[in-house]
Amino acid sequence: MPDHRDKIKKAMLEVRAIYAELARRPIQRQCEARTECCQFHLTGLTPQLTKGEAALAAKAFRATGRKALPEPDDGACPLLKRETGRCLIYADRPFGCRTHFCAAAGGPYARKEVLDLIRRLEAVDQMLGGDGPHAIQSAVADALAEI
Repeated sequence: MPDHRDKIKKAMLEVRAIYAELARRPIQRQCEARTECCQFHLTGLTPQLTKGEAALAAKAFRATGRKALPEPDDGACPLLKRETGRCLIYADRPFGCRTHFCAAAGGPYARKEVLDLIRRLEAVDQMLGGDGPHAIQSAVADALAEI
């Protein structure tokens, strides 16, 4: 029976495979890396991460040399570098960020275009004993404590 670390590694590989599949899909966007969608206090929207996504985000965050999310919550994504306003984990950014839930990029992807990938993320979540998606702040904080 695989131990917890092996499960986490397998989950992160699957999440990366899901992200790679999404990147191969010809869905047009108009994102210009403005990071407006990363200002949750302005958009009123917060990405929701499954346990596998949170583990990958936490690992990428730790790779930047950071150990804890910024306090207090200023309404911006906790994964933004405050000095530059750029994503600290862009290569491993969550599915919600990749599917451009913000209006500036053209609004969210149509669910039917990515439902199979969402189901795969849910399967990874179940394999890790997750209970569904959680807001990015709490999901990554919990993953940082676990990995």
